[in-house]
Amino acid sequence: KTEKLKFSSYRKLVLLNVSSEESDVSARNFLDPVIDTLHDPPLSKQEKRRSCWRLRSGLVLVGAVLVASCSSGKMLAPSHEFGVQPNLVAPSTGLLPTVKPAKAIGWPEGKLPQAAEGLRVQAFARGLDHPRWLLALPNGDVLVAESQAPAKSGGFSGLKGWFARKLMVYAGAGGVSADRITLLRDTDGDGVADLKTVLLSELNSPFGMALQGGYLYVANTDALLRFPFSLGQLRIDQPSEHVVDLPAGELNHHWTKNVLARDDGSLLYVAVGSNSNIGENGLSAERDRAAILEVDAEKKTYRVYADGLRNPVGMDWHPVTDELWVAVNERDELGDQLVPDYITSIKEGGFYGWPWSYWGEVIDARVTPPNPQKVAVAIRPDYAVGAHTASLGLAFYHHTAMPQFNGGALVGQHGSWNRSERSGYKVVFVPFLNGAPVGQPIDVLTGFLSEQGDAFGRPAGLAVDPSGSILVADDAGNTVWRISWS
Repeated sequence: KTEKLKFSSYRKLVLLNVSSEESDVSARNFLDPVIDTLHDPPLSKQEKRRSCWRLRSGLVLVGAVLVASCSSGKMLAPSHEFGVQPNLVAPSTGLLPTVKPAKAIGWPEGKLPQAAEGLRVQAFARGLDHPRWLLALPNGDVLVAESQAPAKSGGFSGLKGWFARKLMVYAGAGGVSADRITLLRDTDGDGVADLKTVLLSELNSPFGMALQGGYLYVANTDALLRFPFSLGQLRIDQPSEHVVDLPAGELNHHWTKNVLARDDGSLLYVAVGSNSNIGENGLSAERDRAAILEVDAEKKTYRVYADGLRNPVGMDWHPVTDELWVAVNERDELGDQLVPDYITSIKEGGFYGWPWSYWGEVIDARVTPPNPQKVAVAIRPDYAVGAHTASLGLAFYHHTAMPQFNGGALVGQHGSWNRSERSGYKVVFVPFLNGAPVGQPIDVLTGFLSEQGDAFGRPAGLAVDPSGSILVADDAGNTVWRISWS
């Protein structure tokens, strides 16, 4: 009956009188054995009684965390967590991590996010199914990956898996993946897509897309595929061509795989996240993960281009320097203000610290065994964008339509789920000078949270269309937003 427990059961169980001292003991002695017992062979009556007590105690702890997450939360103001030289505080670890996602409630009728002064936001397309990532095509068409995690992406089962799935649904994810790419077209130029059609279906948690050499490349969670494609085409019926397998398997913790093509058509780059927070599943589970892979599509081979990046997601080429830049989600459970997510340029063969260190040489003492040789060569990131902001989208702006953004980076911040005060839940602009980020980030699109701390939506992927408008995939709000001059 464990799998049939309802959310309300946790609320009732929290009312049990459990002191903080008992909670500390319970966390170590009860919670882990509870999960283990779900995989045991049939128990005797006496063993079942002991198991029920452990289950009851464990549920109190898990429920306390979940109920705490339901409370409203303040948005965090820009602080020392941002910029070229963030002031890193001392780590703060506890027996139980903070779990406080914003409840996804969708957009009320007539409600819009708030664009920065002088800008206008409108719904480019509504009624999508978890639109996660975008690709703006040269002819003005927009491709959107409607996708969620595969059914067994986290490697969790039993009570732990049940709780993880409930938490995902609460935050606006965790449903059945649509597994398709939809084409959006604005035929009359009013800033709203009046044509919406399925370009590709029956994929496997697709995410990144790239157009190169007459092919549309699609990064499924387990493989890079390509399809013959011409601009203007509304449906792809040809079978896929397999390019390379990507790290996946039953344990596929960070399931998203992004892909970016070289402008000269020679190579592609695939971002692959880690299989853990700090390598706790063993480094053998991290082979070719926490890395950028360089793919030769004709030879159908890849190599690790750079690694030590816990969860790299958004990628783009700097419009002036032609450097590869990436948005990276850093590790958790070191407190509200650690570790800042970041955007950084990527050096071929570079190592960026994960899991042994962060922000260059700052050692994470939780990781065993230590590796001082790797820490000594760890590259410090270029720019911090705030702890736990879940900064996913990254797009450089290079257009005359909104010259105030020219040469800088737009970052889509999906929003925190494991800090006591909200962070992220917006799109920000990072100014660049002479090819390098400077100053503090500037809000471009906000208003994704209600006064009670619930989430109307959550920004993820970004794209700049040929007109210079900024497109934002809102996966919790099932909308693609369009930002332009007012």
